[in-house]
Parts: sequence; structure tokens; C-alpha cells
Amino acid sequence: MPQSDTQGEPSEIDLVMMDRAIELARQAGDAGEVPIAAVIYDGNRCIAEGWNLRETNHDASAHAEIIAIRKAGEELGQWRLNGLSMAVTLEPCPMCAGALVNARIQRLVYGADDPKAGACRSLYGIPTDERLNHRLEVIGGVRTEACVKLLQDFFASRR
Repeated sequence: MPQSDTQGEPSEIDLVMMDRAIELARQAGDAGEVPIAAVIYDGNRCIAEGWNLRETNHDASAHAEIIAIRKAGEELGQWRLNGLSMAVTLEPCPMCAGALVNARIQRLVYGADDPKAGACRSLYGIPTDERLNHRLEVIGGVRTEACVKLLQDFFASRR
């Protein structure tokens, strides 16, 4: 069931990491990818970053969140990402929300809601679903305007 509002407020570190994700999303857009990016972090330490690579890699699963989760697992030498946070510019889809649960991410901070595919608040509430074996804190609407503008500008330039 979708969540009606967010939990908690973003910290200063969350805002810094979201700013980094926005910077990476711009790079993705410059490379011809939909401008979405993710950063996984522990306190003020960045563990891994990723942006959409679906076009580049010809891979439907190459979403920013999945790229970042894979890199974090490689960096840490384990698939369990307990205690870590992710900042991502767009609300994760069902695939990515499920990956966050399975990776045991502790916190998700995201920018823009995704009314067509959002699985954290807009359409579904996967990260907070009590039926699953892991739940995470979700804070949405962080730097929303900047995240939405990136997407709008990208798609406007393609029309």
C-alpha cells in the first residue's frame, strides 16, 4: 500500500549526498542517459555512485540504484548493505525498491516522486511493507525542484 507521507527529515549529509546525485544525474543526461543518479553512503563517506546506463549497456536493469548497489557490494565485499543510506534523484521503481529491501539498505532519500512507476510512495510502498523481511526509512521530496527540472529539461531537449 502506498505511503501517504515521508518519514523524518533529511540531514545535512543527506542534502550533500543528494547534491552529488544531482551532479551525477547531469552527467548521465550529458551522456544521453535519462538523468537519474544514486549515491550510497555511510555518514559522510561515499561508498558507491551510479547513474542510469540502460542505453549505454543495452540493459533494462541498469538503473542508477542497481548500478550503485552493485558497486557498493564490490567495494564492501558483501551484498548486505546494513546501516547504509542511498540518495537518488527519482523515486525508485518496483525493481529498484525491491533491490533496496534485498540489499538491506537502512535509509532511502529521494528527490522527485514518480507517479508512473514509483514504488516507495506514489504507486506502492515496497520499502515499508511490513510483509517483507526488511524495511527501510524513506524520506522523499528532497531537492525535488532540481530533480524534476533535470528530467523536464532532458525530455524537452529530445522533443
